[in-house]
Amino acid sequence: MRHVGILAHSVEGASLCLRTLAQEGARELGPHQHAEVTLDCVPMGRSMPLWEAGSHDEIRNILATSADRLAGAGAEFFVCPDNTAHMALECAGPELALPGLHIAEVVAEKAAAEGYRRVGVLGTKYTMTGPIYPRVLAAKAIATEIPDPDECRLIDDIIFTELCEGVFTAESRQRYLDIIERLRELGCDAVALVCTEIPLLVTPDVSPLPTLDSTRLLARAAHQVATGARPLPTWHGGPLD
Repeated sequence: MRHVGILAHSVEGASLCLRTLAQEGARELGPHQHAEVTLDCVPMGRSMPLWEAGSHDEIRNILATSADRLAGAGAEFFVCPDNTAHMALECAGPELALPGLHIAEVVAEKAAAEGYRRVGVLGTKYTMTGPIYPRVLAAKAIATEIPDPDECRLIDDIIFTELCEGVFTAESRQRYLDIIERLRELGCDAVALVCTEIPLLVTPDVSPLPTLDSTRLLARAAHQVATGARPLPTWHGGPLD
């Protein structure tokens, strides 16, 4: 079984990824069984001023440090349970020390398999207004919608002031659900939860739309790679082919 590296950027999303990876192992392999896993996390606080400055190359260098350490610990591939971080990982530069699964490709694969045609995108302001999800979903002939500017600001504020700090309130959940309902009215047939903390707040049983949980989808794909059910990824960072 392959050794999984979790290249963390935010703690809550990485923790959910780790738990899900372990749960997938137990479900398929038996109690207390799962792939070997190493998690590396440079404090996200080092990157936050760089996100605001748009310095993606510098953030990539920080994330590359984690990839180096994961490789040194024996990991054979990595997953990064942070959608926004993929904007930096996609920057041109030296190959990362490990190949990795691209989170957006995993989400798009699931969306296509379920037959969705128009997907709402909820995440940080960087992810919602960025190019990754429109591009990757369009490659599967899937359209995207994002919330309006005021809703985007609200979503982003809740992510960084609450969810990333482990704070989950009924009030914020309802605000997210109201936004998802509006996306449904705009014709979306699913919503992609592409900030890896959002699935801790919005669960499938309360969402007005079917959810694409990027965190758990990534963890399940990692389990499949670890067990040989899915091929070893070949992406070492940089622009997707």
